[in-house]
Amino acid sequence: MSDLRIAVLGVGVMGADHVARITSRISGARVSVVNDYVTEKADPIASQIDGCRAVADPLDALADTDVDAVVLATPGAAHEKQLLACLEHGKPVLCEKPLTTDVSTSLEIVRREAELGRPLIQVGFMRRFDDEYMRLKALLDGGELGNPLVMHCVHRNPSVPSYFDSSLIVKDSLVHEVDVTRYLFEEEIASVQIVKPSSNPGAPQGVIDPQIAILRTVSGRHVDVELFVTTGVAYEVRTEVVAERGSAMIGLDVGMIRKAAPGTWGGQITPGFRERFGRAYDTEIQRWVDAVRTAATTGTYIDGPSAWDGYAAAAVCAAGVESLETGLPVDVQLADRP
Repeated sequence: MSDLRIAVLGVGVMGADHVARITSRISGARVSVVNDYVTEKADPIASQIDGCRAVADPLDALADTDVDAVVLATPGAAHEKQLLACLEHGKPVLCEKPLTTDVSTSLEIVRREAELGRPLIQVGFMRRFDDEYMRLKALLDGGELGNPLVMHCVHRNPSVPSYFDSSLIVKDSLVHEVDVTRYLFEEEIASVQIVKPSSNPGAPQGVIDPQIAILRTVSGRHVDVELFVTTGVAYEVRTEVVAERGSAMIGLDVGMIRKAAPGTWGGQITPGFRERFGRAYDTEIQRWVDAVRTAATTGTYIDGPSAWDGYAAAAVCAAGVESLETGLPVDVQLADRP
């Protein structure tokens, strides 16, 4: 079987990582087209890859006859139009979160895909492909711990881009814990509340950081998330599930623990998300490529979070933004699944 020809739209930090990943670490695929709204970014990348071209217009890039599938790493505001074009051309697409920037357009994408009768959109919630999260999922599914009751999460960044505001902490950071909750517990989130502790003096002016999110699932499970994106320290993501017969925690960075005089101990925290989840991204892209290449046999072009998962996460985050403004719990409004 010939290599899958992939167009990567958006070659900023995440997109450029995906180009390098597909070119050097993924089997069965190659990058045939790259696009970025800043042409100066795309041209040098294309010139370094055999058989790759830079295409100036994103819609031309995904429609190109030299493209079998698409990776969307463009800004979220561009996703709706680009996803609809992928569906129109019948091209499988791995879309970095968010699916789109609001709930109504995300639902429209889900409905349009459903009309085609086959799933073409996979959403880039990479934690589902992380070794630790997969082990935790297998442990819960195996039933050894009994019924999961409570989950505690920590999501800390050393810093965030200058354009980050309080709502983006919900939509860009909490969204990962939203998907983790739905993935681990296999149920929808019924309500969300954002609690605002005293803000970090080092946070940008007007940005509410840290935040505490309290999620409740439809069966009554409780999830609390500490979101702190301007720690100035490092990148920390931890998840602990407490169940009826025990608990399990991941994300402790315990590859090495050192002890030294005078009575100190510790290890090293990963500096950023690419270091922490680099292998997860590799696994995610490889499994997506494999799914697309075998779709004629299996009938599905995805192996991971679907467009519905992207829509459900958007609905929870929209309720979270509303709660950020009011301080009150907000019910999540989900449409019927097509």
